[in-house]
Amino acid sequence: MKRSLFPVLTVLGFALALFSVTFLVPMAYAFLYDEPTMHAFLAGFLITFVTGVLMHVLTRRYRRELQPRDGFLMVSTLWTGIPAVCCIPMVLYLPQLSFTDAYFEMVSALTTTGATVLTGLDALPASINIWRHLLCWVGGMGILVLAVAILPLLGVGGSQVFKAETPGPMKDSKLTPRITETARALYLVYLVISLACVLAYRWAGMGWLDAFMHAGSTMSLTGFSSHDASFGYFNSPAMEAVAVVFMLIAMVNFSIHFLAWRGKSIQPYLNCPETRWQVALLGSAVLLITTFLLANQQYTQVSEAFRYAVFNTISVASTTGFANTDYAQWPAFAPMLMLLLSILASAAGSTGGGVKMMRAVILIKQAFRELSRTLHPRAVNPVRISGMPVNHAVIFGVLAFMLMYGLSVIVLSMLLMFTGLDPVTAFSAIIASINCLGPGLGAVGPSGNFQVLTDVQTWVCTFAMLLGRLELLPILVLFTPAFWRK
Repeated sequence: MKRSLFPVLTVLGFALALFSVTFLVPMAYAFLYDEPTMHAFLAGFLITFVTGVLMHVLTRRYRRELQPRDGFLMVSTLWTGIPAVCCIPMVLYLPQLSFTDAYFEMVSALTTTGATVLTGLDALPASINIWRHLLCWVGGMGILVLAVAILPLLGVGGSQVFKAETPGPMKDSKLTPRITETARALYLVYLVISLACVLAYRWAGMGWLDAFMHAGSTMSLTGFSSHDASFGYFNSPAMEAVAVVFMLIAMVNFSIHFLAWRGKSIQPYLNCPETRWQVALLGSAVLLITTFLLANQQYTQVSEAFRYAVFNTISVASTTGFANTDYAQWPAFAPMLMLLLSILASAAGSTGGGVKMMRAVILIKQAFRELSRTLHPRAVNPVRISGMPVNHAVIFGVLAFMLMYGLSVIVLSMLLMFTGLDPVTAFSAIIASINCLGPGLGAVGPSGNFQVLTDVQTWVCTFAMLLGRLELLPILVLFTPAFWRK
C-alpha cells in the first residue's frame, strides 16, 4: 500500500501547498475593499497550506518516479480533493450553502463546467465571484500542468501525470523535447491570451473587475458570470463579439497556438485539419440556426437573428455556457442542435469539454473504412489524418472512449430519471455535466440552474463533471480490480 499510495501523497501534498496561494488573491481583494470574506479565505489558505505541507513532509521519503497507475491515481485524487478545500470559504461565508452544493460549485469551476447552484450573483461580495472565476482560469489548462513544471524540483518526473491530464486522443505528442518545457510553454500561451482577453473586454466597455472575471471564464470555456443574467446583463454586441472571438481561440488546440507563436506564422492553423473541421462545422451551424430562427419568426431582422445565433451557438458548442437570451425558449431543434454540438466541437488540447473533434473525425473515418471493407475485403485503406495513417492503438482508444462515453451518459441519465427528474432535464443535465458545458435544458436551462436538484442528483452530476474533465478513463480505471492488483 505504501509503495503505491505514498509516492502519490507526497506529490499531492506539494500540489496542495502550491495551490493554497490561490486563496491569497480573493483574500487580498477582501482586505483592500473591507469585505467580510477575508477571514473565510484566510482559513482556507491556512488549512490547505498546512495540510499540504504535512502530507508532503510525512511521505516525501517514499518519492520516486511516477508510474502510469500513479499518474491516474494522482490526477483523480487531486481533482476530487482540491474542490473540497476550495469549499472552505464558501461554506464559512455562506452557511446556508450545504457542503454538497459548495462541492458541486467548486467542481464546476475547476472542471470548467460552469453549472451553478448559486443565485443572487450580483449581490455576492466581489471576492466570492473572484474566487469562482479564478478557479475557472486555473482549471482551464489543468492545475497539474503547472505542477508538472515544478515536479523536477522534487526529483519526480511528470511525464505520466501530463499524459493522464492532457485532453485528447493523441497524448504522446510533445511540443518541446522536455515535458516540463511543454507545460511552461502552454501556460505562457494561456496567460498571454488571457491578458489579451481582459484588455479586449475592457476596450468593449466592461469594468476592470468584470473584465478580469469574464476573461478567466471565457478562456477556460467555463461560462461563469458575476451576474445572474450572464451576458444579458450587459446587452452589448461589442462585448459579445469579444466573447465569441476568444471562445473560438480557446476551443482550438493550444498546441497550435504555441506553434503559431513560436513560428510567428498562421500556417499551423491552416495546416491543422481539426481547426478546419471546427470552422466548417461551426460556420454551418450558425448559418443553419440563423435561418431556422428567421423561418420560425423568432426574430424579424437578419442582424438580430445572426447576433443571437452566433453568440449562443458558439457559447454552447464550445462548452462555455454564456447566454444573452433564454435560448431554451427557441423551437426545440435549435437548442438541441447546440447541445449536440457541445459533444464534439472543441479540439483536443483545448480548454473545452466533450468528445473532442479529433475523436469524432477518427470515429467517422473508421466507420467509412469499415463500410469500404465490406465492399472490398482485401483493400488496404488505413484511417488517415492529413495524409498520415492513424495508429491502430489510437483508433482502439477512441472506440473504447466512445463506448464508455455513451454508456456513462445512458447510465447516469437513467439514474437521474430514477430519482424523479423528467427525461429532458435528466438527459441534458448529464450531457451538460459530462461535456463540461454548464447549462442544459428543462429545469437546468439557461434561465434556471442546478439548485433545483436534490443532493443525490447533485452528486450524480458532480461525478459526471469529473468524468468529463478527466475524459472518463482515468476515473473509471480506478473501479477495475486490475488497477489495484500488484
